[in-house]
Amino acid sequence: MGLRKEFQEGAAWVRQHLDFDLNVEVSVFEVNIRFVGGLLAAYYLSGEQVFLAKAVDLGKRLLPAFNTPTGIPWAMVNLKTGVGRNWGWASGGCSVLAEIGTLHLEFEQLSHLTGNPIFSEKVRNIRDVLDRMTKPQGLYPNYVHPSTGNWGQQHVSMGGLGDSFYEYLLKSWLMSGKMDEQARRMYNEAIEAILKHLLRRTPGGLTFIGEWKNGFVERKMGHLACFAGGMLALGVDSTPEELTADGGQAGEASEPKNHLEMAAKIAHTCHESYDRAAVKLGPEIFRFDGAAEAVGTRHVEKYYILRPEVVETYFYLWRITKDPKYREWGWEAVQALERNCRVQGGYSGIRDVYSSVPSHDDVQQSFFLAETLKYLFLLFSDDSVLPLDQWVFSTEAHPLPVIPRIVNATKQEPSLVSS
Repeated sequence: MGLRKEFQEGAAWVRQHLDFDLNVEVSVFEVNIRFVGGLLAAYYLSGEQVFLAKAVDLGKRLLPAFNTPTGIPWAMVNLKTGVGRNWGWASGGCSVLAEIGTLHLEFEQLSHLTGNPIFSEKVRNIRDVLDRMTKPQGLYPNYVHPSTGNWGQQHVSMGGLGDSFYEYLLKSWLMSGKMDEQARRMYNEAIEAILKHLLRRTPGGLTFIGEWKNGFVERKMGHLACFAGGMLALGVDSTPEELTADGGQAGEASEPKNHLEMAAKIAHTCHESYDRAAVKLGPEIFRFDGAAEAVGTRHVEKYYILRPEVVETYFYLWRITKDPKYREWGWEAVQALERNCRVQGGYSGIRDVYSSVPSHDDVQQSFFLAETLKYLFLLFSDDSVLPLDQWVFSTEAHPLPVIPRIVNATKQEPSLVSS
């Protein structure tokens, strides 16, 4: 963005003060996507070795979390002692699908950059374990036990607890230069089952992805699940022609069947969740019960914490379709953020999107900078800024380069901005 002075100030702080040698318990998932991914992206974009060194140091400190009978990692690990455990609230001592499935991009990059295969081996084993397991109706439940390798509670979600597992299957294939065939196959199979069993259409014409609990579909969708529109579009845009039926164009064929159309419909539903709120920003969870469609009906679901998933989907659909409505919708979000979330110290979440007088929660989430603002910036940037054929965005929107392009590059690495 041209903010080089500010970046150098941040780099100096990282160099002088960022230290992971702490007797503290952290979330393996959160630390990986925010810290490891952020440091790797900073290294790739700047070339400054300090970011790589810090990422590798932290990656090594996360490795003890994988010391389980199956290799499925614990949710938490102590950065100094290496002691790991799972969340007390998780089903029967299980690990969470989204958490164990959202390590792949960063750990593959760590092995690529260091030449040490240990990081790659750990995450590929997770994928192999999940690949071998029997899936109920082809669906991946959100909980798996790290000791037995069995599924926990029969709950399937494209939102929280499940979301980025599916995203990383597709993006692992993309980051590998479309060579990771296992990842693409698992993505195709998983999305086919999701669309078959969880996709619903309301009387009002809205399409949404519900949540599956013990065979019953709950008619609600979380803000987190709104990323799915962008993921489905990205999966179609990058699909080889041989994967489409009858040589048809992506989005028209049965494999993946109408995914681009589904992506647009999900984007429309998520936009409606924003448009039906007083502040024009969407709730954490919105339901489709009776007359209420794409509306948060319970008090504890009406908050907005600066989440990025809706504008993330606008970004991908703009890049892929060039339909101007996605920039229009993005600008609506920009104006709503400025009008309702801007405070003296930055940007704050709000407690009730249906109140015309916002009540601020006094928190600016780190993903607001990493994701929400970045996707809005890119939505209005030229396609040559972080082109999608050269870069893959992690689930925290940290740009990581397609690995074969680096391995085979003889002249230059992927460019951030075209000349």
